Amino acid sequence: KYLDNPSSHSLQVIGITDIGEIDSSTNIAEAILIAVNNQGLQLKSMDILVVTQKIVSKSEGRIVSLSEFNPSQKALKLASDTGRDPHLVEAILSESKAVIRVDNSRGIIISETHHGLICANSGIDSSNVPGNNMVSLLPKHPDKSASCIMEFLKNRLGIHLGVIISDTHGRAWRQGATNLAIGVAGLNPITDYRGTTDTFGEILNTTTIATADEIAASAELVM
Repeated sequence: KYLDNPSSHSLQVIGITDIGEIDSSTNIAEAILIAVNNQGLQLKSMDILVVTQKIVSKSEGRIVSLSEFNPSQKALKLASDTGRDPHLVEAILSESKAVIRVDNSRGIIISETHHGLICANSGIDSSNVPGNNMVSLLPKHPDKSASCIMEFLKNRLGIHLGVIISDTHGRAWRQGATNLAIGVAGLNPITDYRGTTDTFGEILNTTTIATADEIAASAELVM
């Protein structure tokens, strides 16, 4: 949320509470709007909503049982090498277009998803998912997911909002994970400073800032 006085150069991050459990029958944009209203908040033009991947996946029916995946020979071999569940490994392979790195000693599989995201286990997650042996898969089209939320709220409220679908990923050679944007609508995810000058008048040739990732990371602090 940009503060009303743009000259303040400030950003306010507000957590939206009491959305409740989401499932495939939920209109996630409407659920967000109801929670915002119940909280006594008002969405304004140019606000940016950061929505976690997990509830988007829940609303889009991307919660599945690992029993649905029949392990291939490749999955069985990789499962044996890493000590992972063969059904989970098959799910990882089905959600990826390439396996980037495998650490057998720690059972870590780094893959590139069909979206082009480089992450552990193709972004498959079992936390905050109801039921035994159930996992959450990433949304199939995160940009489209963000656009649907944006358009619903635009039609309902008559304002322009940015929407970011966020997920928590690790980073190469860094401890800890951080939120980043996997889907964006209504804002430019990159701030391009190329062609501008630095403090000393030198032209910047390569500087582009991952604005959407930075906003997603700031939102995670209150999530």
